[in-house]
Amino acid sequence: MRTQEEQVARLVWQYGEPIHAVIFFAPETLAATQDLGLKGGWMSYFGCRAAPLGAVSAAVVTSIFYGFHPQMVERSIPDVWAYAEPRRLIDARLSAMDAALCRLLGEAIDGPNVRRAASLAMAAVGAADFSGRPLGAANAALGDPGAPHLQLWQALGAIREHRGDGHVSCLVTNEVDPCESLVMQAATDRSDRETLRTRRGWSEDEWCSAVVRLHERGWLDDDERPTPAGSEAREAIEAATDRLAAPLVATLGDRAVELVDAMRPLAERIMAAGEVSVPNNMGLPWPSR
Repeated sequence: MRTQEEQVARLVWQYGEPIHAVIFFAPETLAATQDLGLKGGWMSYFGCRAAPLGAVSAAVVTSIFYGFHPQMVERSIPDVWAYAEPRRLIDARLSAMDAALCRLLGEAIDGPNVRRAASLAMAAVGAADFSGRPLGAANAALGDPGAPHLQLWQALGAIREHRGDGHVSCLVTNEVDPCESLVMQAATDRSDRETLRTRRGWSEDEWCSAVVRLHERGWLDDDERPTPAGSEAREAIEAATDRLAAPLVATLGDRAVELVDAMRPLAERIMAAGEVSVPNNMGLPWPSR
């Protein structure tokens, strides 16, 4: 049973993810990085997401991002740094998010929900402990971008990556390797199997080997569906991730619910536009892509 703080931490992730994930889907992002000379969507993705870490190696990005095949990362990192140093990519992604969020949120960009959510999210990041959270800490250390909608977007990036760093720790603790984590995600219908496999760079043979390992562990049945033991194990990992994410949200005390309430209409508006594709964990009437 999750505590109230853990439940709120999950809600902050669920409603914060659509807002921050605009960076990964908006055409403004690709246009901004192409202007810097980057080649294609994946170089844009890896460059923009890894930029707060500095000009790190492919091995570092593979380790921290966790779910991607090493060779897929190596097609973009470190070459991306030859086109644009990290500081230029950080500036470019902020410029892209300024345009994208103004387009997606419309008149709400200047509304009270954006201002309130930005204030609360920044306060949470400023008070949180990012020890052992490399990608979260790198995002938390970025300078104040000024405008409330950019403050919100950037703070949610730090919160998202804080949670992600914790989730990777839980996977490693439970001896679930990167490909196995994706197999379990597909098995629970949170993502399409083939889309997930190909977009993370794993071959069919590598995927099937991960299936065999999870089957031998008793987590998957012959149809690649979770067994009771597999479902229990995945839920335990998700619960542990919520538990590790809770202290950041808890810095807000009772105001954490205000953050959720302020983000909710913003997330709904963005998802209703059909441009951002994230797992629908909230039962919202979002279109699928």
